[in-house]
Amino acid sequence: MKHFLSAPDISVIDRLLTAASRYKTDPYCDALLGKGKRVGLVFFNPSLRTRLSTQVAAQQLGMEAIVLNVGAESWALEFEDAAVMNGQKVEHIKDAAAVLGSYFDILCLRTFPGLQDRELDYQEKVMQQFVRYAGIPVVSLESATLHPLQSLADVFTMKEVINAAGIVHRPRVVLTWAPHVKPVPQCVANSFAQWMQAWNAADFTIVQPQGYELAEACSGSATICYNQDTALANADFVYIKSWSSYQNYGTLETGVYDHWMLTESRLSVAPNAHIMHCLPVRRNVELSDELLDGSRSLVQQQAANRVWAAQAVLAEILKSG
Repeated sequence: MKHFLSAPDISVIDRLLTAASRYKTDPYCDALLGKGKRVGLVFFNPSLRTRLSTQVAAQQLGMEAIVLNVGAESWALEFEDAAVMNGQKVEHIKDAAAVLGSYFDILCLRTFPGLQDRELDYQEKVMQQFVRYAGIPVVSLESATLHPLQSLADVFTMKEVINAAGIVHRPRVVLTWAPHVKPVPQCVANSFAQWMQAWNAADFTIVQPQGYELAEACSGSATICYNQDTALANADFVYIKSWSSYQNYGTLETGVYDHWMLTESRLSVAPNAHIMHCLPVRRNVELSDELLDGSRSLVQQQAANRVWAAQAVLAEILKSG
């Protein structure tokens, strides 16, 4: 594996799941694998779980992890080719990425969409420019449109529950849209949809109000539904996430769909469903306290599993040379 940017970068997802399970059982079993290696963690926007879980994962592999917060701790970067840099941008990406590539063995990058220009965001220009100029493996810690490390942790969490609960039928997984106080990216929803189809071990449904459909390239062959009660009936896993409109790009009708927030009574149609959310969560806006803190919730398990997902990815890249 050269880069880790999306589900298609993984030839065999189960191999990463097996590695994650091994690291969860014995975190330091490959403590010498990354000895003498450095990983750079470059952040264009804030992070809690992604930053810390990746640092922990790297250290458990024997790597040195160094964090750079772009903007607060570095020069403003220019990403346009042939730019005349007579404005506020101080350094070009082709220079900065090449330098970072000489300092590190793996570069992990977290960026964010502007939610203004759909074509620009979906070009993944920032991520792709680092891939182009760094000359070393690049791992996405979230991009303008995808969050693959989160999705790997999500799939790993579901597999743990399936094994522990002895679920023998093909599980029903539902990704449901949730209300929010502001427009947020499609990254987590896009990525989860992509990974569910690549994993191909569950029946997968996406439910959202009209106008909040994901890009077809991400929703793919998933069953699409607009009635939340219908979609949720007898689900085994329910992934709750808000996202802004893809069609009317970056917009969100606040307050209009507040009834989409799940509660215990709303989820009575799926008495065995496990609740998932990537965090951070707006409590009692996206999801009720009773579900987040109840016995159905996998939210903290997902967050803890971020370490093992990151460790599996970093180890795979190190082993690939």
